[in-house]
Amino acid sequence: MDGQAGGARLQARRARLRVGFALAAFVAYCGCASTGDPPGGPPRTTPPALLASVPESGAVLAEPPRHVELRFDEVIGERIAAPQPTLAGAVLVSPATGPVSVDWHRNHITISIKGGFRPQRIYRVELLPVVVDLHQNRMKKARTIVFSTGPEIPSATLAGTVVDWTGGRAANGALVQAMLLPDSLPYLALADSVGNFSLRAMPPGDYLVYGVLDQNNNRRRDPREAFDTARVALTDSALVGLYAFTHDTIGPRIRSADPVDSITVRITFDRPVSPAVAVDTSMVHVSPLADTTQAVALLTVLTTAAYDSAAKIEAAARAAAQAARDSATRAAAAARDTSHRAAAPQHAAARPPVRPPPLGALPRHDSLPAARHDTSRATKMLAERPAPSDTRVVRFAAPLEAGVRYAITTANVVGLTGVKSTRGRTTFTVPRPRPTGPAADSTRRAPTDTTAARRDTVPAPLPVKPR
Repeated sequence: MDGQAGGARLQARRARLRVGFALAAFVAYCGCASTGDPPGGPPRTTPPALLASVPESGAVLAEPPRHVELRFDEVIGERIAAPQPTLAGAVLVSPATGPVSVDWHRNHITISIKGGFRPQRIYRVELLPVVVDLHQNRMKKARTIVFSTGPEIPSATLAGTVVDWTGGRAANGALVQAMLLPDSLPYLALADSVGNFSLRAMPPGDYLVYGVLDQNNNRRRDPREAFDTARVALTDSALVGLYAFTHDTIGPRIRSADPVDSITVRITFDRPVSPAVAVDTSMVHVSPLADTTQAVALLTVLTTAAYDSAAKIEAAARAAAQAARDSATRAAAAARDTSHRAAAPQHAAARPPVRPPPLGALPRHDSLPAARHDTSRATKMLAERPAPSDTRVVRFAAPLEAGVRYAITTANVVGLTGVKSTRGRTTFTVPRPRPTGPAADSTRRAPTDTTAARRDTVPAPLPVKPR
């Protein structure tokens, strides 16, 4: 009897295990079947959208949160469409008092700061339009969440434009750091494709604003990166323009010299020259390389723009003088040909008049598309302060001797940071003029028949007349 009871209990236990295994397999199957798009269904083409944030934008909290949570309407990818592939590059947290970490949780992310969010601060969390879903659909617009850990949320706005001054263009994607003084709390933003940025809901106060060309995309201002800075007193709103350039600690040194003609040479420096301090003849010394004590007299030193303008004026004057000479020549020829025209036969066939094309043959002026005028703030800023140049043009008082090698030395040239250069030197050679006429025709070949008698190049003596 005991053996029969033990066998029954064993069979019942095995039956329960079989039912448990079947149930677990069914649950696992249902879980796997619920992920992803249904087989054969069309993939989603709309970008992910931000549904909610915790805390909400505009919230005033009694105590700082542990982290900020952003919830999306679908599963997003763990990598983003930006130079920084991780999700940490998708958000800007201000003021950033420590490294920012972002954790992925399928359809939401959590954002935290090393050291935690602190009381009595106004925080800005900007979600950049670089988040993509599993089908690589990308967000279209940035979203900003502003919340407070104590004070009321302000309404001041700090806006502006960053330009790459030496490059002569808008600084696309430039890093903006607005340091609230005296605590130096950094509020961050990124410039758009035309160099504009805007920081809203900023605490009023004095700011030190940096515009940085963040070449390595590490969201920091590195020593060799171009930047500009301005101090701004923010009350309700402020607008600032930043001209980013590399802040060198040495002045421009001459790198090369290229002759333009016998009285002009173009010199190039190793870095841009300050447009506020002119390069004059006292900063440039030219002499023959064989005798450096013999100085060449200089007439002037011009910027490239001034030299091009003067060249255009000279070309226009020469063209006007040539046109006047041609007009006088035609008038004299017409006066000499008056009698010949009078004797011409009267029955000569007249030329048919030249008729203009019909109106429909050419597009009307008002039907042409109007030229688009760039009115961006970056364009206006560069028009007010054109990009600095690293070249100057030296004009001499008299033509230099062709084929002679000259030494040119520069010193005390001022760079963009106001630092003067030390002595720099290079050399150049004035080219010889190219021959003209039959002798310059390199396609002609000497006669191959060496047996033919050569022409006597010595002129024959003139005959002597008898007295």
